[in-house]
Amino acid sequence: MRAFLGRHRRVLVLTGAGCSAPSGIPDYRDSEGAWKHAPPMRFAEFTDSASARQRYWAGSLRGWPRVRDARPNAAHRSLAELELRGILCAVVTQNVDGLHQRAGSRRVTDLHGRLDVVECLGCGAQVRREDVQGLLESWNPEYVGTQRNGTESRPDGDSSVVGGIGAFRVPDCRECGGVLKPGVVFFGESVPRSRVAAVLQALDQADALLVVGSSLMVWSGYRFVRAALERRLEVAALNLGRTRADAELSLKLVGDCAEVLPAALA
Repeated sequence: MRAFLGRHRRVLVLTGAGCSAPSGIPDYRDSEGAWKHAPPMRFAEFTDSASARQRYWAGSLRGWPRVRDARPNAAHRSLAELELRGILCAVVTQNVDGLHQRAGSRRVTDLHGRLDVVECLGCGAQVRREDVQGLLESWNPEYVGTQRNGTESRPDGDSSVVGGIGAFRVPDCRECGGVLKPGVVFFGESVPRSRVAAVLQALDQADALLVVGSSLMVWSGYRFVRAALERRLEVAALNLGRTRADAELSLKLVGDCAEVLPAALA
């Protein structure tokens, strides 16, 4: 890793769930790229079903505090330091926790959005996730508590829902009465074109791509490996398990990013 960073001066970094796992945020996949948990709720299910939205927000009520209270780890801080040294030109993250910014990174594209924002699918109004949390807790006090009835923490501020949720109250948009959705890209939903274009523009200015903590199993991240190879850029990956791009990498390191990145900077 040290040699890779040493021979490049404009590295674009793509991060995934493995980058935030050392901060206590569960990741999606095991070392072979298979789901660790039941697949997350899909966009069509969320928008088409009031009961699905109840289930989502019931899980989010208990799971959000884990993301809200998480702190940047050594991997986040190392990437911020690389940017400060002028080696890293930008970070593109598939994570929705905002930890890169809290670690000090300035040039960050939140590819899948941010969990600390909630938006209305009707009028586009945005509110703070913490404000929605206050409503959820005051309207549904019996659901408060991350470990209630053996609740399992899941990725991206979700948790398993145990028991019936028929009485669970979900707030609507106070502006238009529309459906409120976290400001993140759900599975089955497209990444906004403007974000994809911004990443491709950053790739045009980069001389290498480094993938940190992502299995690249979803196209939203893997597409940038393909784009980097089309631009004849060197592509490296640091991950605890296999990635979709293993056969296409010039360098693959298997390890904990919170340990490997600080060592490379030492």
